[in-house]
Amino acid sequence: MEALDAVGKSVPRVDARLKVSGGALFCDDILMPGMLVVRALRSPHPHARILRIDTSRAERLAGVKAVVTGRDMIAPLGGVIEDQYIVAVDVVRYPGEPVAAVAAVDEDTAQEAVQLIEVEYQELPALYDPEKAMEPGAPLVHEQINQYKSRPGFNTMKDSNICSYFKLRRGDVEEGFNQSQLICEDRFSTPMIQHCPLECHTGIAQWDPSGKLTLWASSQGPFIMRAQLTAAFKLPMSKVRVISHYVGGGFGAKSSVKTCEGMAAALARKTNGRPVKMVLTRSEEFSSSVVRQPTIIDLRTGVSKEGKILARQVRLLFDTGAYSDSGPVCSTSAGCGAAGPYKIPNVKIDSYCVYTNKPIGAPFRGFGVPQIAWALESQMDILAEGLGMDPLELRMRNLAEEGTIYPSGQRLDHVGVKEALVAVAKDIEWDKKVPGRGKGVACIHKTSSTPAPSGAFVKINEDGSAVVLTGGIEMGQGYHTVACQIAAQVLGIPVDAVTLAVADTDIVPFDNPTVGSRATFGGGEAVRRAAVDARAKLFASAAEQLEANPEDLEAKDGKIFVKGSPEKNVPLAQANRVYQVQKGGPVLGCGSYTTEAFVPLDPETGHSEHPTEFWMYGAQAIEVELDEETGKVNVLKVSAYHDAGRVINPVMSEGQIEGGVIMGLSTTLWEELCLQNGRAVNTNLADYKLSTALDVPDIGCGFVGAIHPRGPFGAKGMGEPTNAGTAPALANAIYAASGVRVKELPLTQEKLLSALKNKNLS
Repeated sequence: MEALDAVGKSVPRVDARLKVSGGALFCDDILMPGMLVVRALRSPHPHARILRIDTSRAERLAGVKAVVTGRDMIAPLGGVIEDQYIVAVDVVRYPGEPVAAVAAVDEDTAQEAVQLIEVEYQELPALYDPEKAMEPGAPLVHEQINQYKSRPGFNTMKDSNICSYFKLRRGDVEEGFNQSQLICEDRFSTPMIQHCPLECHTGIAQWDPSGKLTLWASSQGPFIMRAQLTAAFKLPMSKVRVISHYVGGGFGAKSSVKTCEGMAAALARKTNGRPVKMVLTRSEEFSSSVVRQPTIIDLRTGVSKEGKILARQVRLLFDTGAYSDSGPVCSTSAGCGAAGPYKIPNVKIDSYCVYTNKPIGAPFRGFGVPQIAWALESQMDILAEGLGMDPLELRMRNLAEEGTIYPSGQRLDHVGVKEALVAVAKDIEWDKKVPGRGKGVACIHKTSSTPAPSGAFVKINEDGSAVVLTGGIEMGQGYHTVACQIAAQVLGIPVDAVTLAVADTDIVPFDNPTVGSRATFGGGEAVRRAAVDARAKLFASAAEQLEANPEDLEAKDGKIFVKGSPEKNVPLAQANRVYQVQKGGPVLGCGSYTTEAFVPLDPETGHSEHPTEFWMYGAQAIEVELDEETGKVNVLKVSAYHDAGRVINPVMSEGQIEGGVIMGLSTTLWEELCLQNGRAVNTNLADYKLSTALDVPDIGCGFVGAIHPRGPFGAKGMGEPTNAGTAPALANAIYAASGVRVKELPLTQEKLLSALKNKNLS
C-alpha cells in the first residue's frame, strides 16, 4: 500500500494565514474605477399583475446610469425549470421580487431613484399553503407552467402548482401493512429557514467592447452560473466569464445564478463598460434571497412483533415558493432516501415540489435530507416504544448492510452506518441512565450529487512547486487544503509547495458546483489524476537522467529517485526544467472524473441500479436535560460519527462535523423565518435566532468505515449529513427525558412548555 505523507494528516489550512490577516479576497472586497452601485425596487405584493411601470423620473435623476425592468429581460433562468426572470416580467409571485433595478454612482442615489419608480399592480389570489395549492382548481402561481422547459428526469404535473413529482415503489406496501403487528402514522413538519451565510449574495458585472460579460460572484458554481447567464442573455458561452474568489459561506444558497448577480449583469449591459456591483443587504438576504423549503411529511410505517420493518409509506410536500430553483432536486433527493438507511421490503414514496407565493426554496446543506431524517428518525423511536423495544436495538435489527438492495434497486456498498451507531452509543454511554436526563439517537444516510463531472489541471512551476487549477470552491469547508494535500501526496512535495488558482471559467477546467458533498470525491479525484499525469511527465524526464525505467521511480521530499535508493536522485525542479527544454513547454497534468456507471431513476418506479456514486452514512446521539418549569433544553453532549472513507484531513473533518452539529442545533431549537401574507417579518439577526458560541455543547466526533475504492485515496464526502441527525436525536432525547414529543420544528421553549403542560393535564 502506498505510504501517505500528506493525505490523512491534519495539516494547517492553506488559507488560514490569509483569512486571519484579512488578506483573503471576497467578492465584496473588489473595487474598480467607475464602479456603479445597484438597488432594486421590490414588489410589496405576494401575487400581482404589473399593469404599468414608469421609470422616467428615476432615469432623469442625476447620477443614475441605468435602469432595467421586465422589458429588458431576454430569457428566463432555471436550474431545473426555466420559470424565473432576473426581474419580474408581467407578474410578481412573492413579496420582495424585484420589478426594477437601478445602477447609480452611489447607494444613496440608487435608493432615491428606486423610490421614484412608479408601478401599478392588479392583485391576484395568493397561495401560502402547499396542500391548498395542490387542490384541483387552485389558482395557478404559474399560468404558463405547461410551456416551461425543464431538465430531463423531473416530472411537472400539467395545469397544477406541482412543479415536480417523484415516486418510488418497491414490493406491495399494503400487504406489508397487513402483515404488521404495529403501524404508526405521524405527520411531521419543518419551517422555512434562511441560509444566513456570513457573506451576503454579491455580484459584480462588466461587459467589454466585444460584448463579453465578466461576472465576479460569491458563487458555489461558477460554471453553472456561466451556463445560466449564457441562456438568459442569449450569448455564446465563450462570451461569458465567471470568477469566484473565496466564498463566505454558501450552504447551497449560492449554487446558481440568483437575481442579485443577474441584476448586476443586466444593468452593466447598459453602462458602456462600467462595472456594476450589487450586494444584498441582510434584510434582503432574508426577504428576497432563497430559503430552505418548509416541508410537510406524512409517514406510515409497519413493523413485525420482532421489530422488523415490513412496510413504509411516505408523502412529502416541499413548499418551493414562487419559483422552482433547485426545489425539484431537493424533493427528489429526499424522496429517493425516504426509506431511511434500513432494509424495507415494501415501500411507497411520493414526493411533491409545490409552488406557492412565498420566498424561493433552494438547497440547504443536505438537499432535503435533514427534513426527511427529522421525520424518519423521530418515528423510529415512536415505533420502538410501541414495541417495548430499545430504540438502539430496533435500528440495529433493520439497518442496511454491505450488499443490501435499497428500495431504488441499488446494491449498497461501503455501508458504515452500523459502525457509526455503535460508536455514538458507546461514546454517549447509552446504557447509563441518569435521572432527569434523556438520550436520543438518529441514523443518517444521503446520496451524493451524481453524475457530477470534474476536471483539474496541475501545473509544475520552475522551482518544483505546483499550482492546482480547479473549479472547486473554497467556502470555509477546506476544499482548497484537501486539493493541495492530494496533489502534494502524488507529487511527493510539501503541502505548502502547492497553491490553487482562482476559480475562473476562462482558465480552470469545467467543474460542477461545489454542492452535494461531491467536491472531495469528484473534484479531488480529478486533482489526483491530474497530478498523476504531471508526475508521469516528470518521471519520464528523470528516468533518462537516472538511467532507469519510469515505472521504477518514486517521488518524495521534492526529489525523484529509484525505489529503495533515495541517495541517487533528481530534484523535481530539475526534472521539470529538462522536460521544458526537451518538450518546449511546461509540465501540465490533466485529469477528469465522472461517474461512468450512472443510471437515471426510472420516472415510474424510482428504480435505478446506480443513481448515486456513493451513499454517506452517519449517526448522532444526544444527551439533554429539560427544565420542566420553563421548557428550556440544556444540551449536555452530542456524539457524531460518520463514514467518510479515508479522511484526508482529520482536524478539518472534525470541524465539519462540529459545524454541522451546531447548525443542526440551531435549526432544531430556534430557527424559523416567520411570514405574514407571504412576507418575511424577522429579517435581521436580532429577530432571527441563530446558535452562538455560548450554545455549543460538548461534541464528540469520529470516523468509521473503510476506504472507498473510487474516491481519491479512498475518501468519501461528508459535509451535508453532519447536520441531518441533530433534530431527531434531540427530539428523541427530549422525549426520553420528559415524555413529550413535538413533531413541528423548531422545538422552541414555548412549544415544549405547552406540551409539558398538556401532558400534566392529561
